[in-house]
Amino acid sequence: MITFKDIQIKFGDFHAIKNLNLHIKEGEFFTFLGPSGCGKTTILRSLVGFVTPTDGQILLNDKEITHVPIEKRDIGMVFQSYALFPTLDVYENIAFGLRVKKASKAETDAQVREIARKVDLSDEQLRKKVSELSGGQQQRVAIARALVLKPSILALDEPLSNLDAKLRVQLRNELKELQKKFGITTIYVTHDQEEALTLSDRIAVFNKGVVEQVGTPQEIYNASKTEFVCNFIGDINRIPPEVVANSGLKQVVDPRKKAYIRNEKVSLEPLRDKEGEVRLRGKIADQEFYGLYTKYTIEVAGGGLLKTVRTESGLDRHQAGDEVDLYINAKDILQY
Repeated sequence: MITFKDIQIKFGDFHAIKNLNLHIKEGEFFTFLGPSGCGKTTILRSLVGFVTPTDGQILLNDKEITHVPIEKRDIGMVFQSYALFPTLDVYENIAFGLRVKKASKAETDAQVREIARKVDLSDEQLRKKVSELSGGQQQRVAIARALVLKPSILALDEPLSNLDAKLRVQLRNELKELQKKFGITTIYVTHDQEEALTLSDRIAVFNKGVVEQVGTPQEIYNASKTEFVCNFIGDINRIPPEVVANSGLKQVVDPRKKAYIRNEKVSLEPLRDKEGEVRLRGKIADQEFYGLYTKYTIEVAGGGLLKTVRTESGLDRHQAGDEVDLYINAKDILQY
C-alpha cells in the first residue's frame, strides 16, 4: 500500500534519512521505533506531506504522492499534542475537517455522531469544551477528528507520550482495539519499546536516519539483527568474556564476537529443552522487587555478572548471598 523508495531527506548539511526503502501493507499497524533524533518523525511527516524528500519517491497504491498536496493524500494525522482547538466543543473539533470540505449540515451531523459512537464519546461529551476532558478523552477526540474524513491511512506521532504511565497502558489497549475495529492502515511513531511491541504488526527500528531492522515484534525482540536493535529493545545481558571462558559457553560462543542474552532467558531452573542447555554456578549479588517479578543480579563463578527475572509466586524467593545454578539455552544467545 505505502512504499518508500530510495528516500533521502536532508536539512542543510544534516542527513536526516539515508536511502530508506520500506513497504507497508494495507491494514497493518506499522510502527517507526527509535530514540529521539533518529528520523522516525521526519519520515512520518514526509508521508503526510509536511516534509518533502530531497530524493526518492513515496508511493500510495503504486501512485506517486511525493509532491501531492497534504489535503489530497487521504491521510489522517494525530499529533503528539493532539492539536485540538481548546475554545471549541468536542463536536466542533470533530466537525472541523468536514466544514473545511464544505459538507452539508446534515451530513456533518450524521458523520460526527457516528464516529463519536465508534470511539465511545457520548452526546454529553460532544457538548463539552476540549479543556474539560481527560487526556484519554482528548486522545479519542483527536482520533475521531482524523477518522471522520474516512482517510485510507492514520498517522500517529507519539500520541501517548504526554500521559501518565497507567493511562498510557489503558489507551494503548484502546488504540489497538480501535485500529482493529476500523481496519485502517496505521503508522505509529514512538520511542517506547513496550508500546511498539504490544501494538504493532510490524516494526521498523530507526537509528541515525537508517532502518536497522524491519520485522514482527517477535522477530525484533528474539532475533535482533544488529547490536543496536539488540540493546535498544528490552533488557539484555552482555555476557562477560570471562563467563564464556570459564564455562561450557566456550563451546557455543564465538570469542571474536560480543555475546548477549535477554534477562528472562537466564533461568534459575533447569530448562525443559535440554538440547543446548548450559549450566553456570553463581551467587545472588542483588535483588530488585517489582511486584509481578523480581530481578536478580548474579555474580557468576569465574567472574562477571548476569541478570535474570523471576515471576513472583510467593514461593522459593532467593536472598542476596544465596548460591544458585543458572541455565542458558545456547539458541537464545545473540552475537554481533
